[in-house]
Amino acid sequence: MARILILGRSGQVATALQARLPADGHEVEALGRDVLDLADPAAARAAVLARSPDVVINAAAYTAVDKAETDEAAARALNAAGPAAAAAAAAGVGAPFIHFSTDYVFDGSKGEPYREDDAPRPLGVYGRTKLEGEQAVAGANPRHVILRTAWVCSPVGSNFLKTMLRLAGERDELSVVDDQRGRPTFARDLADVVAGVLTMTAAPPADAWGVFHAVSGGETTWCGFAQAIMEGSAARGGPSCRVKPIATSDYPTPARRPADSRLCTERLAAVYGLRLPHWQAALETCLDELYGPRNTRTQS
Repeated sequence: MARILILGRSGQVATALQARLPADGHEVEALGRDVLDLADPAAARAAVLARSPDVVINAAAYTAVDKAETDEAAARALNAAGPAAAAAAAAGVGAPFIHFSTDYVFDGSKGEPYREDDAPRPLGVYGRTKLEGEQAVAGANPRHVILRTAWVCSPVGSNFLKTMLRLAGERDELSVVDDQRGRPTFARDLADVVAGVLTMTAAPPADAWGVFHAVSGGETTWCGFAQAIMEGSAARGGPSCRVKPIATSDYPTPARRPADSRLCTERLAAVYGLRLPHWQAALETCLDELYGPRNTRTQS
């Protein structure tokens, strides 16, 4: 059993971690914004030192991709400065630091899944500040596990899946970008990955520390993901509507997105023996939680 401090409390990943880790006997404390402003390095440092946990997990981040374009200082404070201070404090008390990052550190031009040693080239402020956070965490605490993930969804919080379901209840048709590829990943599966990593932190394997890609199996586009959400929801009597594929150029946004941000997860499998389920299977589990099993309700 470990005493685990989670930075973040109400976000998707933080919520999943709080549900998952006590099942393994861990003692978990999660700090929300009302207790800790992670954008304040001094506060982040003090919070870790005051508790002296066995492991620190940072599940908090500035994730408003478009807003970050005009709010760079705030994004940098929450994505880089605060985590760096917390990671340094964790090192001071002998605790490993687990930190979440993003596929948006890449520009999407490779044409095949990115490996951990591929050169990052973020397209916008969000990806850039997350990359700065990776580098700062790695420099502050040699015992770090940085998990790059993508397209995170869950039955709680604000995310693409929840947005699609809400809009499906309001509209007959949605237009969704069909030329950005990635791997939808569910918070519960990320919590399972962290649980697996924690089983090895006491006697870490070779190459245990560093950057790892943690995303679901399979791949799709935002449009393909939306269509699967609609089909699965309809099969459970939930909201559904038509989904029309469009190009990125048809839906301009302040921040540029990578066209192909698929991540290769072979390093996570080789070092920790961990693989996430296929995104479609994870989606089914998520929709089961929201609406119950398929074919148990009549669509209204």
